[in-house]
Amino acid sequence: MCKVFINADPELYRCRSRSLRLSGVATSIRLENLFWQVLEEIGARDGLSVAQLITRLYDELHEAGSHGVNGSANFSSFLRVSCGRYLALQVSGRIPADTAVPIRTLDADWVLAGERTRRNSAAGASRTQRAGPAPAAP
Repeated sequence: MCKVFINADPELYRCRSRSLRLSGVATSIRLENLFWQVLEEIGARDGLSVAQLITRLYDELHEAGSHGVNGSANFSSFLRVSCGRYLALQVSGRIPADTAVPIRTLDADWVLAGERTRRNSAAGASRTQRAGPAPAAP
């Protein structure tokens, strides 16, 4: 199992920083190259540069009133999780693998409904595993 992961191209997990302005403040975001590649793909789907995509995500996150994303460390984590969700949603078919389909044209409620269904199924399976087998009938 580990060979699949340890033989990955080291460039994928090498970190790189990019400087940009978020809400008029110059900042630097440090991510592994793999995440920068995924962000480039997401942005390209909607005709955005990586800087434009990140700025839009940052602004919309704050407009939505999301708490706990203060500082670049938490925002970097948000970006990593967003990349992972994007890839998982592609695998599940909720986001088309065809990168010519812009993200902005997708029905967000439908995409998120599939993610909630999968999460709820996983939570149910986890509760069943913790509860152990059903008691034997008398």
